[in-house]
Amino acid sequence: MNRFQFSFGKRKQNKLVRFAGSVVASLAIAGSVNYANAAKATTIRTLTTNEIASVSVQPAQQQPVIAQLPASTTQYQAMQLLPGGLIPIVLLGGVIVFVPLFFGGLVVIGEREVGIVVRKFTLSGRGLPAGRLIALNGEAGLQADTLAPGWHWGYWPWQYSVRKESVVVVPQGEIALIVAADGASNPPERILGKIVDCDNFQDARKFLTHGGEKGRQMGFLTAGTYRINTALFKVIMASNATAHGMNPEQLRVYSVASDKVGIVTTLDGLPIPGGEIAGPTIGGHDNFQNGQKFIDAGGRRGLQEQILLSGSWNLNPWFVQVEQVPMTEIPIGYVGVVISFVGKAQEDVSGAAFTHGNLVNQGHKGVWVEPLYPGKHPLNSRIMKIELVPTTNIVLNWSGRTERHSYDAKLASLTVRSRDGFAFDLEVAQIIHVGALDAPKVISRVGSMQNLVDHVLEPTIGNYFRNSAQNCTVLDFLTARSERQAEAAEYIKIAIRAYDVQAIDTLIGDIQPPATLMQTQTDRKIAEEQRKTYEVQQVAQTQRQQLVRETALADIQQEMVKSEQSVHIADLKAQAQIKQANGEAEGTKLRAIAEAEGIRATGNAKAETYRAGVEALGPQGYTAMQLMQIIGDRNVRLIPDILVGGSNGSTNGLVDGLLSMILWNQTAKPGEVTPTPLHPQPIVKTQPNGQSTIPPIVVDFPVDR
Repeated sequence: MNRFQFSFGKRKQNKLVRFAGSVVASLAIAGSVNYANAAKATTIRTLTTNEIASVSVQPAQQQPVIAQLPASTTQYQAMQLLPGGLIPIVLLGGVIVFVPLFFGGLVVIGEREVGIVVRKFTLSGRGLPAGRLIALNGEAGLQADTLAPGWHWGYWPWQYSVRKESVVVVPQGEIALIVAADGASNPPERILGKIVDCDNFQDARKFLTHGGEKGRQMGFLTAGTYRINTALFKVIMASNATAHGMNPEQLRVYSVASDKVGIVTTLDGLPIPGGEIAGPTIGGHDNFQNGQKFIDAGGRRGLQEQILLSGSWNLNPWFVQVEQVPMTEIPIGYVGVVISFVGKAQEDVSGAAFTHGNLVNQGHKGVWVEPLYPGKHPLNSRIMKIELVPTTNIVLNWSGRTERHSYDAKLASLTVRSRDGFAFDLEVAQIIHVGALDAPKVISRVGSMQNLVDHVLEPTIGNYFRNSAQNCTVLDFLTARSERQAEAAEYIKIAIRAYDVQAIDTLIGDIQPPATLMQTQTDRKIAEEQRKTYEVQQVAQTQRQQLVRETALADIQQEMVKSEQSVHIADLKAQAQIKQANGEAEGTKLRAIAEAEGIRATGNAKAETYRAGVEALGPQGYTAMQLMQIIGDRNVRLIPDILVGGSNGSTNGLVDGLLSMILWNQTAKPGEVTPTPLHPQPIVKTQPNGQSTIPPIVVDFPVDR
């Protein structure tokens, strides 16, 4: 068939048309010239060489058609054309057109057309192989090769049928899917035909000879114009998507919004291995736009670890399904702990001291040791779970109040029992803090912040206050509230630090003791308040009495002032006398003490002197010497100056002695010391019979000091 096919370009076609037109015109003019009617022709008008010949055709009722032709190099002659001359022109033109079409097999394809060839029979009678729809070697049936724009010879109508189809135009922003009616069978593990080198499905022969597979194709057409053999390939675009059971939106370029990520699920490839939930990341397929490279690199069908970021992507909806989800946002005051369900095998990096879970590096399966900090993160939320952990202080209320974070939504007031058997409700507020670097440890240990509250803080704090209440009475708990709060804060801080949580403070809220006990306390308080009222009233009466007294005193204020001043002066005099007496007594006391000290010192000196004299003279000798010294110092007379006696029967001896003493004293010179015996005794003479006639009288004379 190829030896009968001749194609010409647009330029050659134009030349051929001009050549055929000139031949037809020449034949028509030559056959219609009537030389016999040359005399009736209109006068030949002489034209200059610069004028152009023109041919005008007029209706039969008007003037005959005049053809002006150049007669020579300087003139043209006009000849008359007869109406009967058109018949040969039509016949000759029909022969010229019909003969090439019928006998030459001419087929003309327009510029925006493609010719689909069907061969009706072959002289050899060879048919298509079993299972094939498109002929490659000249067999009868649909041909793989199409006709491009131009003239094509050798396609005789009794042997060929050529169907002209418009070129396929894929608009901007759309794609076109391909379904092949012929080709090799798909492998059992594949659902889409592989991509082969066939010039974007424009070369059907290459598609079939290079192993193209029948059915839905992995490859697709992007925006542009294509000459497709529609006998082999069915093209599905947005304009005809509904007729093929598809949504037109599926055949438009896929766009991912700027604040979202695309979670990809592939529909073709190898199965995901057991124990995994998503296919691993495969490189080199240009974000799933080249499905064949994904398949060749061992890509897995199903959920993918890799995601699509914001942008426009040419994706085959038979190969890829995309779900857009918002980016993972970590608010200010939080960190995100990543729990990955896919990745490399777990390698614990938490250290030997942490024994309540495993922490892994990024890219491994498990709890990542590094948290996500505030911001937006493009993460695959189908294969990762993000636990938000507040890094600001968290307030938990054991009461009817619930904070915005709702961690304490299930917490209620604590019911405790005191030592005296009373049950009462207690409201508690606990403030905790979780550090950013401690957040992965907390999540690895308890799983979530809600589990931390429900499984750690609630039993720890509740049991502490229940145990603490049993050690005291209700009234003691009420009165020692501050001490109980300080003890609770210290205990809870140590208890929850083992869970990598910091206790900031523990606060005791409202305490609701039993109503009966509070009624007793209320009555007592009322009685105390009444007593205080009475005391205040008593003070008021006392003050009123004082006011009356002060008023009366104000009336006699002048006399009272004088009396008070007199009393004050007397008091001052008495105090002065007392102070003077005290001073004299103190002086006498001091003088006596000084004299005693002097006498003591003198006595000690004399004792030393006496002791030395005794040692020198002996006791008797020293005693005799001292006696003589005393007699000399005192002027003691050994012979009495007056001797009183009663001899010779006289009884006036005593009277005489007394008179003598009186006279002595009166006649003594001033300054003369009256001699006084050491111990003067009156001398009494006794009778011979030994009895005195006068009773003995002892006279004790004063001794000079």
